[in-house]
Amino acid sequence: MTGLMVCIAVLAAASAFGVWHRRRNGRLTVRDGGKRHAAEADAERLSAADIGAELGERATLVQFSSAFCQPCRATRRTLAEVAGIVEGVAHVEIDAEAHLDLVRSLNILRTPTVLVLDAGGAIVRRGAGQPRKADVIAALGAAVRD
Repeated sequence: MTGLMVCIAVLAAASAFGVWHRRRNGRLTVRDGGKRHAAEADAERLSAADIGAELGERATLVQFSSAFCQPCRATRRTLAEVAGIVEGVAHVEIDAEAHLDLVRSLNILRTPTVLVLDAGGAIVRRGAGQPRKADVIAALGAAVRD
């Protein structure tokens, strides 16, 4: 009987984790709820030199990828499509393995990780995992408004 109870507890915990992970994966979240100080906000700003490409006129979608990452390919297609639809938005893909200093400074823990930058290069949204197209468009709307 004890073995059955342990099995049920493990299955319940694994199911709860699976639901939590699925809901969180690919979500583009607001950076610190807007409660950052000015000095911290400047530290979370990327320039064209940092990402190796020009920033978009209105916003920039920065994607950290790796060669072996299957969801990175789908994310690349989604972000390129959104950048093509929304005027003034650039999509930049960065190889995480080739830019380890930047990955460490931004605390990128997995690929794909997507950063949404405003026109000045400030990180306004961040998400790990494959984002949905609607979430990317909503995040861009917030980045352009801010």
